Amino acid sequence: MKFDLPDASIELHEHFFDAHQSVILMQYLIAEIDWQQYQIKLFGKTLDQPRLTAYYGEDHLFYAYSNIKLKPIPFTDTLLAIKNKIETSTGHYFNGVLLNYYRNGDDSMGWHADDEKELGMNPVIASLSFGASRNFQLQHRFQKSIPKQSIALNDASLLVMQGETQHFWKHQIPKQKNKGPRINLTFRQIIY
Repeated sequence: MKFDLPDASIELHEHFFDAHQSVILMQYLIAEIDWQQYQIKLFGKTLDQPRLTAYYGEDHLFYAYSNIKLKPIPFTDTLLAIKNKIETSTGHYFNGVLLNYYRNGDDSMGWHADDEKELGMNPVIASLSFGASRNFQLQHRFQKSIPKQSIALNDASLLVMQGETQHFWKHQIPKQKNKGPRINLTFRQIIY
């Protein structure tokens, strides 16, 4: 499904993996990924990020955001298999993946754009979700008259953002009460 939004190219592919594969992959990711809880500075205070994070990728491809510099852990066989399926489906190559583990509905991610310089001019972000459905909200960065958008990211859905999307739109995963665990893998290409 393509979304008709100005200044954006966003597609959603439901059921990218079947239900059985999704359960197995989610269990693997919870158990085997080297999850960390990083700290960020917000309004002069040091706080724990409200989720767990990990970064896997090709050697020497560091990734930095919010004053956090992440050294890549080498891709596991399972992450490579997921990456290969996404690359085949999208026609885009990815050399890094940022994983976020939302343990429950209290975990979240604030408004941001994936516009770090190491992602290049018009990055392609392939965002794969496992587990509980969460609302993915979008807000135009400049035209406040455009209403906020909300997309339900269901289990095993793949959201692909490309083109000028990151220049013109911010996105977030807000808190949602009574939600179970969710893992999100955001595949990207790091360019130096």
